[in-house]
Amino acid sequence: MRYIARRMARTQETRRNETRAQLLAAAAELFALKGYHATSTEAVANAANRTTGALYDHFDGKQGLLVAVLELWVGQTIIDLGERVESVPDLDGRLAELWRGLIRHDAERDGVWLLLEFELWLHAARDPELGIVGAARLELMRDGLATAIARWSTELDFELPAPAPQLATQVLALLLGAAFQYRLEPAVMTQGVVDDGLRKLFGLQPERASRASRSPRQSTSAKRTPRSPSEGATP
Repeated sequence: MRYIARRMARTQETRRNETRAQLLAAAAELFALKGYHATSTEAVANAANRTTGALYDHFDGKQGLLVAVLELWVGQTIIDLGERVESVPDLDGRLAELWRGLIRHDAERDGVWLLLEFELWLHAARDPELGIVGAARLELMRDGLATAIARWSTELDFELPAPAPQLATQVLALLLGAAFQYRLEPAVMTQGVVDDGLRKLFGLQPERASRASRSPRQSTSAKRTPRSPSEGATP
């Protein structure tokens, strides 16, 4: 009997997790394509093939659902970008992957995620309660990026041109602003344009910046500011 009870409990938990995931996926797509205010709880429930009662049970309404979607977006963005960026062995490549990863993340989801990002931040800017949640999630992204930047400085042996938290704030601002412009003018906001902006923040020369950092195990007497090939940087 205990075995049956445990199995039933696991089955119920699995079903709840599936329901939650389906509601989040449906809400993310509808919020992105139609907007938060134009999307009803009934529309989300129908798209997920679930009831509005299930939606309220999991999220306590549309506002809670939006917060959950925001948390999901931030979490997935951090995980997806983090894994790909950290796999690149040099600073210049990691900076390029920050932007490349954002665009790929959006393209893999048929352009929905950039639209969702804009919708979430627009609503957060207008709603003080959700704005607090949005700011907290933004701080989480910024702190994670600052930690990564500080680690890169040690791992790749170069000197940061500014404190890591300040640099992370600037990088995040550049990426988010570029994402807004890219949605309307993809031919203007190219990889090269964003790369040059990121390189300048890190003190690298635009366009011709080297793969600025050496391998993590390569010894040196002092940390260096990354330089372009014309300045004699070692690849």
